[in-house]
Amino acid sequence: MRLNQVTVGATDFARSVAFYTGMGLRLIVSSRGEYARFEMPEGDATLSVHLQDRVCADGPMIYFEVADVDAMVAHLRAAGIVFDSGPTDQPWLWREARLHDPAGNRLCLFSAGVNRWNPPWRLPTAD
Repeated sequence: MRLNQVTVGATDFARSVAFYTGMGLRLIVSSRGEYARFEMPEGDATLSVHLQDRVCADGPMIYFEVADVDAMVAHLRAAGIVFDSGPTDQPWLWREARLHDPAGNRLCLFSAGVNRWNPPWRLPTAD
C-alpha cells in the first residue's frame, strides 16, 4: 500500500492555489474553482485542495520533508509565507518549522535524516 495523495479543505480557492504554488508545488489539475491537485517537487505523492465552507483547524498535520529546513523557511518567508514556529530541533530528533495554509490547515516542514525511518526507539522488524 502507498499513500497517493492528501486532500485538504480550502475556504478561499484562489488563495490556497497561490499558497501551494508559492511553496513550490506544481499545479496539475484545476476544476471549476473548487478542486486543485498538485505534484510535489520530488517523489510521486500529490496534494489536493477542495473548496469547503470551513475546515477543522485541529485536524491532521501534513508534513513536507525538505533537505534543509532553515534554507526553505528563509526562502518561503522571503516570498511572504508566515510561519508559526521554527526552525526548531525537536526531542524526536527532527528539525521542524510549523505554519498554517490560508484555510487554517496545519503544515510542518521537517528534516529528519536517518531518524525519519530509524530513530533510536524504532521497534525491531520481524524477518
